[in-house]
Amino acid sequence: MQQENRARHVFLALWIAITAIKLLVAARLPLFVDEAFYWQEGRHLALAYSDLPGLTAWLIRLGTEIGGQHVLAVRMPFLLLAALLPWLVAHITARWYGENFGWRAGSLMLLMPLAGSLGILALPDVPMLFATVLCLDAGARLLRGIDGTSAAELALGLVIGALSHYRFVGVIGVGFLALLFLPDGRRLFRDVRIWIALAMGIAAWAPLLLWNLENADAGLRFQLVERHPWAFQSGGLWFLLIQAALVTPLLFVALMQVFARSLRPMPAMPVQWRYFGLLGGVSTLGYFVLGFFADVERVSFHWPLPGYVALLIGVPACLAAWPVFWRRLCWILAGIGLIAVLGYYVAVSVPELREQAAASKYYPSNFSGWDRLADAVREELRDMPAGTRVLADNFKAGAELGFALDDADIAVLDHPLNHKHGRAPQLRLWSLQSDGSRDGPVLLVVTSTDVKLREQVDYYQSLCKRLGPLPPPRVVSIDHGGQRFLLFRLPAQRGAGKCIAPAIAHINQPRPGERVSREFAVQGWAIKEGAGIKVVTVMLDDKPVADAMYGVPEAWVTEQFYRGHSRDPNLPRIGFKAQVDVSGMSAGRHWLGLRLHGTDGSDEIWIETAIDIRP
Repeated sequence: MQQENRARHVFLALWIAITAIKLLVAARLPLFVDEAFYWQEGRHLALAYSDLPGLTAWLIRLGTEIGGQHVLAVRMPFLLLAALLPWLVAHITARWYGENFGWRAGSLMLLMPLAGSLGILALPDVPMLFATVLCLDAGARLLRGIDGTSAAELALGLVIGALSHYRFVGVIGVGFLALLFLPDGRRLFRDVRIWIALAMGIAAWAPLLLWNLENADAGLRFQLVERHPWAFQSGGLWFLLIQAALVTPLLFVALMQVFARSLRPMPAMPVQWRYFGLLGGVSTLGYFVLGFFADVERVSFHWPLPGYVALLIGVPACLAAWPVFWRRLCWILAGIGLIAVLGYYVAVSVPELREQAAASKYYPSNFSGWDRLADAVREELRDMPAGTRVLADNFKAGAELGFALDDADIAVLDHPLNHKHGRAPQLRLWSLQSDGSRDGPVLLVVTSTDVKLREQVDYYQSLCKRLGPLPPPRVVSIDHGGQRFLLFRLPAQRGAGKCIAPAIAHINQPRPGERVSREFAVQGWAIKEGAGIKVVTVMLDDKPVADAMYGVPEAWVTEQFYRGHSRDPNLPRIGFKAQVDVSGMSAGRHWLGLRLHGTDGSDEIWIETAIDIRP
């Protein structure tokens, strides 16, 4: 009894503390680009969408209808579902393993980084995991004896899952196989109540299937074909290592031990124990194998979470047989892992920390800069004629600006990112994919950092073809250029003339992160389509420190980098070099940048590079 009370008190303390932290983080964390698009879907209510079934968008719409246009309102339904999950896991575990193990399973659910941080972002994985846990509970109860309540719970779980994500098909398939493998499970399919529950679950897929039938299977093709290479990738090994790190190593071992025990049952082992282990283990191994063939460009580390939760139910009983040292270390490592994940979200929610990360490959660009971009857009619109429409170059900027400006109908140009993330069909259905034609003034918003440097010349030329000549842009540089936006005031009528594109540059020396002396050389190149560069000013911490000598021959840029596509009149003399004296500056980290002055009168800030000045 003392152990049970202590386990309950630990669970309650963890639940209160972690839930409070998640609420605070969710209220401060900028909207992730996927969340912004789901918000946009919620403003265009439908039964299904190109990327997902409808439930995620409906929940966001519900949250904002109650709580207003705020990030916390967007995330509140998901936070509530995530807060319920540890209680459900504790309840399920207590039924089959005892109250003591039940509270411990709930605590592990809170501490496991992938599960404990759930709900901070308004993502479909939250309702999908909620549906998975309902199906887990219903399946275990039905193995004991079929009753109407358990069958209804199974139906509810199947319906919620079908409305959450395509990936729930995997949960259904693995659950079906686990039941077929167990003699008691096969007996379930002789009862009509089970078939009624299954029929309700199948019917819930109808909106998604109808959407795909009406749209040439666009959603299915993206989820099953277009986003995956379906060829062996050795990078799948990294997927396994990432999983072990995210679950935390010892907890990962315990999960696998639960699965191993389910494969060699003992006479006294309840069938439910085997059910949890088989369902969770087969699901997890399936995703491990899939990691060698599926999409590795986008985030996929959360995919095995439903399997982990099924295995987690048996972990407290497994840990009870471990030596005290290893058992405690398992709990400690899980706690450290959760602190690390929550710490990441806290860091991303702090603008100063995002700025410091701008020089690293871990810069959270999908969270960064949208509020400042929205402020700049508002300023531009105030100085433009009434009725000016905003036009974004890709779905990310369109959705994020839509949320910030409370306008879910911002048009978007056809962009590779729209197709890469499966959003292009939905934008076309909303009539929000623009071909560049206009009948009034337009403020064009371009996210230059979403286009690779090598591809920017071709991209700007394509903008000119669609929109006509581009005026000098207003540059909105955020976090030293980690996010960089270009705002173009386009007139009501498309003009004529040559394509003058934004400037493009690169600093060859010093390299990013390089340590330099008090006097150092700066070398690089810069081009500007249709106009050419007039002056290159070297900047350090936003202050001019030298005017570079411009016009150094750099033929290789044209021949190898841009393959002769550029129409800069200065080619091939586009290089620059300067000698910088910073003897009056402090040692340590500084930001080296460029101000590019075009012959057309444009004045553009380029992306900054972090350097370290020696003492």
